[in-house]
Formats: sequence, C-alpha cells, structure tokens
Amino acid sequence: MTSFEVQLKKSFKHFNLPENPQAWSKLECYLVLLQKWNKVYNLTSIRDPQEMFIKHLLDSLAIAPYVENGKNNNQRLIDVGTGGGLPGIPLAILYPEKQIDLLDSNSKKTRFLIQAKTELGLKNTLVLHQRVEDYQPAEKYDGVVSRAFSSLNDMLSLTQHLVAPSGCWWAMKAQKTQEEIENLPGYAKLKNIFSLNVPGLNAERSLIQLEMIKERS
Repeated sequence: MTSFEVQLKKSFKHFNLPENPQAWSKLECYLVLLQKWNKVYNLTSIRDPQEMFIKHLLDSLAIAPYVENGKNNNQRLIDVGTGGGLPGIPLAILYPEKQIDLLDSNSKKTRFLIQAKTELGLKNTLVLHQRVEDYQPAEKYDGVVSRAFSSLNDMLSLTQHLVAPSGCWWAMKAQKTQEEIENLPGYAKLKNIFSLNVPGLNAERSLIQLEMIKERS
C-alpha cells in the first residue's frame, strides 16, 4: 500500500466510508494527472501535492456520505463549474453505479476532464463543454453539486432548469451564509446544513442541501 493510500484509508475511516482499495488507486492516479496537467493548463492555483490532497481531494470526499444518503440516492448528478473535476471526479470514482456528469465552460479544463475520464476508465460520466445556462439535458438530474458559486442564489438561478422535480442542490461553501439561506427563491427550500470536518484543513467548510419544491414559472 502506498503512503497516499495509507492517508486515504485513514481519511475514509474519518468520513465513515467503507474501505475501497480500487477507488484509492484511481484517486491516486487522478491526483497525479491533476498535478501533471496543472503545470501547463493552470487548473488550480494550488501547486503543493499535499495541499492539493487536502484542499481538493479530501474536501470533495467529505461530501460523499451525505450525497450517497440523499433523496433517491442521487443516481444522476451533475457537477456544475467542475474546473479540474472537483468534486465530480472523486464522486464518480467512488460511486461507479451513479451517473455523475461534469460541466465547465473552460475548454482547457474540459480537455483535461476528457483525458482524465479516459485514463481512469470512468464510464459513468459525461464531460460537457458548455455554459450552464445553455445546457438543456434531455433528462433532468436528481442533484446538482457545485463548489464554484459564490452565492446560493446564483447557483439556484443558473441551474434550476437542470433539477428534476423534488431534486436537490448540494452547495459546498466555505462558511454558512445565514442571510442567503433566509432569502431563498420560492422554488427552493433548505433541507439540511452539514458541517464538514476535513482532515488537515483548519477552515470552516459546510454542505448546504436545498430541495426543489416547485418549478419556477
């Protein structure tokens, strides 16, 4: 077992996720790919491998138990503004039985995502090079997940057309935003706020789950 896999084993235990050596191997390959492509494509401002491991990989994995136990088990998810594939690729590696699509408008980033999808053998994901407002899926999603939006209202407004009736949004936030939560649009309601404890990260992280309650007219 590599030192990376030892760290992942401890982290999975911390997140109450079952041991998964096959996923650990793919997650290690993904992080190597991200570091390699980042030198040319500037996928993320974080350069240090250990910092990337904590702030990108573990941060993404921290939401996995909540998304897995969400309504309808979220069999179809889309990661909007995925960038280098976060949190979408770690989730797709962890849950091969789910469809987890990756959307970003940056062509350099989607080129990386296509390469990562191929090298990691991810058959359960579709890479979409589009602006979110232009993407009109034939089938809506059980959940939209993102850590790209600065405000909840922006996320809801720009992705509302992607969410199936009674579907969910999963917003990864650096802090709880009480004012935003108190001023949600009429088609969405707060379901849960989960405090995330990311090993090695001395910063507040939370996952806000919102539920679609009616179609916006």
